[in-house]
Amino acid sequence: RLTDTTNGYIKITSRHSNKVLEVQGASTANNANIVQYDDWSGNNQQWQLVPAGGTNPGNFTNPVAWQDFADIDIIRVGDTYYYSASTMHYSPGAPILRSYDLVNWEFAGHSVPALDFGSSNYNLSGGRAYVKGIWASTLNYRPSNSTFYWLGCVEFNRTYVYTASAVDGTWTKRSQINNCYYDAGLLVDDNDTMYVAYGNSTISVAQLSADGLSQVRAQQVFTTPSNVGTLEGARFYKRNGNYYIFLTRPANGQYILKSTNGPFGPYTMQQLLLNLPGPVSGGGVPHQGGLVQTQNGDWYYMAFVDAYPGGRIPVLAPVTWNSDGWPVIQLVNNAWGASYPLPNLPPPPRVVKPLNSDDTFAGTALGPQWEWNHNPDNTKWSVNNGLRLQTATVTNDLYAARNTITHRIPGPTSSATIELDYSTMRDGDRSGLAMLRQSSAWIGVKRDGGATRVVMTNNLTMDSNWNTTGTGSEVASAPVSGGRIWLRANADIRPGSGRQATFSYSTDGVTFTSLGSAFTLNNAWQFFMGYRYAIFNYATQSLGGSVTVSRFDLS
Repeated sequence: RLTDTTNGYIKITSRHSNKVLEVQGASTANNANIVQYDDWSGNNQQWQLVPAGGTNPGNFTNPVAWQDFADIDIIRVGDTYYYSASTMHYSPGAPILRSYDLVNWEFAGHSVPALDFGSSNYNLSGGRAYVKGIWASTLNYRPSNSTFYWLGCVEFNRTYVYTASAVDGTWTKRSQINNCYYDAGLLVDDNDTMYVAYGNSTISVAQLSADGLSQVRAQQVFTTPSNVGTLEGARFYKRNGNYYIFLTRPANGQYILKSTNGPFGPYTMQQLLLNLPGPVSGGGVPHQGGLVQTQNGDWYYMAFVDAYPGGRIPVLAPVTWNSDGWPVIQLVNNAWGASYPLPNLPPPPRVVKPLNSDDTFAGTALGPQWEWNHNPDNTKWSVNNGLRLQTATVTNDLYAARNTITHRIPGPTSSATIELDYSTMRDGDRSGLAMLRQSSAWIGVKRDGGATRVVMTNNLTMDSNWNTTGTGSEVASAPVSGGRIWLRANADIRPGSGRQATFSYSTDGVTFTSLGSAFTLNNAWQFFMGYRYAIFNYATQSLGGSVTVSRFDLS
């Protein structure tokens, strides 16, 4: 309770003890940030920022993360929750998030260390792999051998199996199955047998070998009725002896199949949702994703909402089961709730690292929040208390340049700032910070004829086959010197008409100057992935130049 608001302070005092926290310069106005104590009497005591006078502190709000994490598979292992997502052409692929409460998530690792699928296109060598790679895939854990399994079909013709003993450990490609488990869902049955549900409209189930690395049997189990349309995005569950295949009708529906007679059916179908209003203004219908049961026996559905230009973002809702064994989403005013009570779970063992955080590139490795545009040339970059990017490609096309490193854009609005040492650039080099998608813009440094300029460029475009149709138009520039510059991109990724990005720069890290015009972010869904902040360095004349990124600030 608030006991004092004098002298620009808020003093918060526990009702149960004499514990007090004073917050300098705080405000009691609605939506002002104050500090809330999570658990006054427990051993796991922690503070968090919440809006004053806003959401009930016993609730969570949707989306649970305003970042692009699509094609969700969600599991629980003990008291820990894991969340796997699609990444298409970004490398490493198939990121894994970790949580202890289903609401607060952190980056944990990637199931696919590199897009090692037998094609140089994934290296931007001789071709490109935009919108290929990691589509809807599946993650699960097998208690009998304490192993995590990831399975995913690549380019519609083969399925890869990766395993690890810990999600943030070393993942190894174990096998290739010459059957496309399209939009796979992996089930580890009570008897330790592993099954995969998959398919588009025609839904099949495969039984895997005892080691989970090959196929023993595959059988079609369901054909989607014509009046429903397309069903895909399979997730596979077992509850009370019944088998369930959870399927999406893109992009506005969710259905579930149930078998009372084993994993191979027969299955009956029931609609879970169709055209259900979602919690994100201007966003789409919550769909796809997966179900998870908590250690306390409650069930939740983590779906995603199409929210371009930012991408597909996760929303969470509680689920109950009716007397006939079918799931029912708990709605708020006939819609997916913007807020629900926090899951009833034990206190977490620790506070997770926020998804949105600055990076000073300390140490010698990149954090799991970073993904490259296609596989990088690992001889041309390093981390050693700063990210050093050597030019890896001679090109005039950012979409063809290797070693462009990307970070998801947090919504609804955010800004990214990089501190760039450009003193070792060479003539013809281009380095900077981009808003990267099939329609892109950037702010950066051009070095030509021994002189450097800071430049804002737009009109970088690709066609529907992801071939470059525009390499960019220089909109504005200014001469710079001194070898160090701060580059900033501000992004509004809310769905709707206001989706703008603006760019600015600074030569002292304090005073920023706007450069160029506002850039309207593309909100077509066909690229699937949302916009990303991207840091690049490429040559247009010859290799040999480099830059160092000292820090990346996200707000």
